[in-house]
Amino acid sequence: MTRVVVTGGSGKLGRAVVADLAAHGYEVVNVDVAPPPPGQPALFTRVDLTDLGQVTEALTGIDDRYQGVDAVVHLAAIPAPGLIPSGATFANNVVATHHVFSAARRAGIRNVVWASSETVLGLPFDTPPPYAPVDEEYPVRPESTYSLGKAVEEEMARHFTRWDPQAKLIGLRFSNVMVDEDYREFPRFTAEGRRWNLWGYIDARDGAQAVRLALESDLTGFEAFIIAAPDTVLDAPSADLLAEHFPDVPLARPVEGRETLLSIDKARRLLGYEPTHTWRSRLPGAQA
Repeated sequence: MTRVVVTGGSGKLGRAVVADLAAHGYEVVNVDVAPPPPGQPALFTRVDLTDLGQVTEALTGIDDRYQGVDAVVHLAAIPAPGLIPSGATFANNVVATHHVFSAARRAGIRNVVWASSETVLGLPFDTPPPYAPVDEEYPVRPESTYSLGKAVEEEMARHFTRWDPQAKLIGLRFSNVMVDEDYREFPRFTAEGRRWNLWGYIDARDGAQAVRLALESDLTGFEAFIIAAPDTVLDAPSADLLAEHFPDVPLARPVEGRETLLSIDKARRLLGYEPTHTWRSRLPGAQA
């Protein structure tokens, strides 16, 4: 059995990741400052990730609770811009990620998956993207301090894997994470109100699938992947949405129907990622 530490395992995406890993036979340790939900199938330890000593202990073993860790999933963070002042967001997120990367290296853990963000693609797209569907091929375009922190984390990952070419650090650029209760709001969404991320989203269960596939992949080095649902949050054809709201943005390839404009082609190709949960399949009465 592989022991995986999941930071932020009490959060929206973290809960789904812990459940998915446990269901697939992993021994999971949830490291968070927030308490876990009742009945979560994981050990829980409260850890301040801005303290390198605490992180190092969490990734090597804590007293008689567990000893040795095989892999790390790092999800804990201030999850969006504006929730607290920008400097505090940067100080928390970038320092915590550095400590996870550094402690993993000290502990000999070479399998690290962490939550980057779709925001590095240029969200909220006040400056239009160079093309659509957007993908991992153009340089990151942070437009907020939160996003700048994620860009810094990706750059750190490049150097941590340069220092140890056998290490794997995979950054998953998750779209807007949703769970079933969130889907009740989807019929109220408007094209203008959701243009900020090209009408994208990701079901937490498919986000968890992507995490597990990244852990199990035989990749080495740093890789970034966009992780999104296969469709958009709206019923309008995606090509029509792009033409109306971003008339000067070319399509890099044809898109069909309501296909996502956040390209998941790389994740499909290299990870075997195939999202199966969409808001249309989870919301009664929605158009298939």
